[in-house]
Amino acid sequence: MCGICGLSHSTNQKPERSLLEKMNSAIAHRGPDSDGFHTDAGVGLAMRRLAIIDVSGGDQPIANEDESVWIVFNGECYNYPEMRAELERRGHRLATKTDTECIVHFYEDEGDDCIKRLRGMFAFALWDDKRKKLLLGRDRLGKKPMYYTIQNGTIYFGSELSAILAALPHKPEINLEAIDLYLSLQYIPDPHTAYQGIYKLPPAHTLVWENGAARIQKYWDYNYLPKHTASEDELIEELRARLRDAVKMRLLSERPLGAHLSGGIDSSIIVALMSEFASGPVKTYSAGFEEQNFTELPYARAVAQKYSTDHHEFTLTYGDIPATLEKIAYHFGEPFADASAIPLYHLSVMTREHVTVALNGDGGDEDFAGYQRYWLDGFANAYARAPRFLTRSLIPSIANFLPDNSDRPVGQSLINGIKRLEQIPEIDRRASILRWGSYFSPRQRSALWKPEFRFDSANAQNLLAKQFDSAQGSYLDKTLYTDLHTYLPGDLLVKADRMTMAASLEGRSPFLDHEIVEWSARLPDHLKVKGRSGKYLLKKAFAKELPDAIKGRGKQGFGIPVSAWFRGPLYDWSKQMLLGQGSSLHQWFDAGVLAKLIDEHKSARVDHGKRLYALSMLAVWANSL
Repeated sequence: MCGICGLSHSTNQKPERSLLEKMNSAIAHRGPDSDGFHTDAGVGLAMRRLAIIDVSGGDQPIANEDESVWIVFNGECYNYPEMRAELERRGHRLATKTDTECIVHFYEDEGDDCIKRLRGMFAFALWDDKRKKLLLGRDRLGKKPMYYTIQNGTIYFGSELSAILAALPHKPEINLEAIDLYLSLQYIPDPHTAYQGIYKLPPAHTLVWENGAARIQKYWDYNYLPKHTASEDELIEELRARLRDAVKMRLLSERPLGAHLSGGIDSSIIVALMSEFASGPVKTYSAGFEEQNFTELPYARAVAQKYSTDHHEFTLTYGDIPATLEKIAYHFGEPFADASAIPLYHLSVMTREHVTVALNGDGGDEDFAGYQRYWLDGFANAYARAPRFLTRSLIPSIANFLPDNSDRPVGQSLINGIKRLEQIPEIDRRASILRWGSYFSPRQRSALWKPEFRFDSANAQNLLAKQFDSAQGSYLDKTLYTDLHTYLPGDLLVKADRMTMAASLEGRSPFLDHEIVEWSARLPDHLKVKGRSGKYLLKKAFAKELPDAIKGRGKQGFGIPVSAWFRGPLYDWSKQMLLGQGSSLHQWFDAGVLAKLIDEHKSARVDHGKRLYALSMLAVWANSL
């Protein structure tokens, strides 16, 4: 696990070492163990290393035998023992025991298709000196990041925006269209960033820079059809074997290893499987809140007790929050409003005091349909087809007389769902994420922006709909495909990478093994969603491994009491951030609308907690520019 960065001049000019050092310093937290550089005509490569495998001999950059191909690599290829054995059979001489060196040699034999050999999480930059060609690659699901920009015949790249910004003489202009997308989605989707001219390389893509031109190509996708036809019992056995193998592969490490244990189904299964292979107690780490409605610590303890783990807990208090927000805003490098980044950051810092690697349950919901909105979509589709007098008059009138449970950590209430549907004037049946989200509707965004700033109100819906329409299969299949191509890489994996790497901790996600994603996609709908519950097959397959208290639990995740925070301990802070003199938001947004949001939320007339968090994180980022 590392941070990588560099540049390539189309003029074949040799980059200055000092510039690479400046870029590398910006991402030093990603790799505290060592740094490395390679400069030559046309290219400069740099990296910061967090040593996990071949600790003593795996420093980068790494080259082939005649030093005509060089690479810097971020991540892990869990199949590298098999890769290494195959290369040795082919006659290659490997100087290290790293997965990184394997990529160089597969490139020699197979060119750009070498990326298809890799099973794991990764982003890399490979320089072919003979062709004066730079190859950038990113893993299939988007676990590891890659940013780039092309300026005056030079391409700059890096694991984080800070590395690229360190190399540019001036910060680019802010991309306001991306900010508008952020207000809808709580993150900025690829390929956009908050800066004009700087982009994210999408997951499962390569970028080739050659002769002063860039060529981007997609190298992988998966299908939901045809569906598996094996019996339920046979599929259960196959699922158990596949996930067990994915966990086992991710236990390769020369540094101490543990697990993030939330108390949910996914992370509990991972800890159970880790316990099969561990020679001693698995080290587990959990985070919770003082508010009992939001903490999952009792459930995590039940798993820790069942498997006799070496368990550690962190409880988040109000005093931790404001100081943390500036730290995490720096590491994201652009606006990001998933508030569960707060406990994940603190959990990662605590975890890093004990281990260097932590497995997690990320991806289980997207693989096996764990979110409540997957079954709520059935109600939403019926709602969309209902006569207009019901959807625009009767149902909203009934909902207005019902209690607002939006402060609850789990959005299971159909009542809340009905209220959220009213935020979107014309329901797009494909915009599942926007239906059930609590961010700015098109109408709210239009009111928020000053008159001189106007954007297409359907930008976010169109982005989601494009993915939805490109998938084959059922409505659920299309929704899962959309999530795996938008919400997962744009939000969840960004959060996981930045918050773990901010603490120099490597996170590993067995559920996001691409072979499991391919396999789970082809499960029939009824083996994912049954009634008002998801993950049917996963739960049944691992029922014996789960404590009784966890088997029937709904999805909670890192539920964050932001609504209570913005009525209480964060009220004065957020008011200053949004309305105070010098707030950067005044240049874009109507101050009266901002004041109304704060007032309505404080009085509990409307729950704007997540919107205030999104605006506050935008202000923290903008004020730092």
